[in-house]
Amino acid sequence: MQSTSENLASLLTEVAKQYPPAMVQEQIRDIPRNQFHIEYVLEAMSPRAAGDLTLCDLGGGIGLFSVGSGAAGFKRVVLVDDFQDQVNLQQGDNIFSLHRKYGVEVISRDIVTAGLGDLGGTFDVITCFDSMEHWHHSPKKLFGQVMAALNPGGLFFLGVPNCVNFRKRITVPLGWGKWSSMQSWYEDEVFRSHVREPDVDDLHYIARDIGLTDVKILGRNWLGMVNHRGWVRALTPLLDYPMRLQPSLCSNIYLAGRKRL
Repeated sequence: MQSTSENLASLLTEVAKQYPPAMVQEQIRDIPRNQFHIEYVLEAMSPRAAGDLTLCDLGGGIGLFSVGSGAAGFKRVVLVDDFQDQVNLQQGDNIFSLHRKYGVEVISRDIVTAGLGDLGGTFDVITCFDSMEHWHHSPKKLFGQVMAALNPGGLFFLGVPNCVNFRKRITVPLGWGKWSSMQSWYEDEVFRSHVREPDVDDLHYIARDIGLTDVKILGRNWLGMVNHRGWVRALTPLLDYPMRLQPSLCSNIYLAGRKRL
């Protein structure tokens, strides 16, 4: 008999295979990360089941998380993004047929400049993964709106790359380790890559500013798993579990906290 985790992995694989052919392999590679996100949310909100939870994902683009959450049976899933990344422009609106299939409500909006606005109710969970580092404006006002949109006791789960991870501490002194490629900054008309990567102290700052309780900082190493350097990819699985004990060393860091009851 498959475990709950195995069932979720199988479900996400089924969903990933429904993406346009050119995107399928990338979505399959991203299953472990999105599985972790969904499983963490479900564990944090236990004993409530997915079918009793409302979730809003900020800046998630057309990736697997929101669609996977809908497929996993969340009561309501709302995805808010401006959908202006190159992959969005290449795929067009047809990609959202998959979101609609799994009940995801798609709202196209620049959340940092336009704010959350009226999303039609409040949420048990609000997530934001690998988006904040791309923003050109302060998230302070937006995160205030996040707290207003959360139900009492609701979960805010924020994931970002770590600007001072273990790999960068080694490679930057050696002269390589830029946040963004020259091409993405110089050649593209609009710069959409990393503007400012945070660290663990920054996440604690955000938690204090917006009044989160039951704050947890988590570390994972997704970026190391897909690094273009073979030695980094080979070393990451060996270091992943011990590094989780010290999130400040991990390539990906998370802030999880709750709105006061």
